[in-house]
Amino acid sequence: MNPPAASSILVAADGPVTTVTLNRPDKRNALNVALLAELCAAVAAAEAAPAPRLLVLRGAGPVFCSGLDLAEAAQPDFADRSAELVGRALGALAASRLITIAAVHGAAIAGGAGLMSACDFAIATRDAKFGYPEVRRGLVPALIMTFLRRQLRERDARELLLLGKPFSAEHALAIGLVNRVVADEAALAAEVQSLVNSLLQGAPEVLAGTKRALNELWPSPLQADLERARACHGSARNSAEAREGIAAFNEKRPPNWAPR
Repeated sequence: MNPPAASSILVAADGPVTTVTLNRPDKRNALNVALLAELCAAVAAAEAAPAPRLLVLRGAGPVFCSGLDLAEAAQPDFADRSAELVGRALGALAASRLITIAAVHGAAIAGGAGLMSACDFAIATRDAKFGYPEVRRGLVPALIMTFLRRQLRERDARELLLLGKPFSAEHALAIGLVNRVVADEAALAAEVQSLVNSLLQGAPEVLAGTKRALNELWPSPLQADLERARACHGSARNSAEAREGIAAFNEKRPPNWAPR
């Protein structure tokens, strides 16, 4: 008998705090369909339970999350499903009544940086790297754009998304993409715990209501923006440029962009 497959998500409940860990360290926690489905289920379960008030999102192994699993994304049968689940995961974190904290180490790239952006707070280690390289893979970062346009100056968002270049934790802090930058993973755990302690001093229903009001007072509803973004992202995912960009990444070569 084969041993059961390891879960792509680890969930630890400690009273009012639920910690969800992305658990594909050998794949740099790349977002495949199984992981995304488990993440959505974990957020829903924590939200439905009476005790949890906060959710901490972290990654196992050397990085927080390297983004979409492009080996899986190269398979046509997975393209629409993974795009749908990315949107669901982002929406679940952003719209949950739980206050969400992303604890980022190593790297948060593309969809991984998107998960971070969907959380209420983001704390990063000083050596963490960030990036939105979708345009270099033939993809439109529309789902992630839904959150960046709410959080960053337009000039900063355009630079990150159109250039697709990696950047440092210090730059992420300077433009407001993360709340804090700390020295190392030990300091990261301590800072997250300090933030948890402060949040637990707030009234539970008032915290949830404040988060809900922040979402509802935005000029356009988050869910409607995500639906429009998913349509834009999905159109690009089925394009020749996406096929070439993803193939080039998987084959570790520069993409050959054909002229229009």
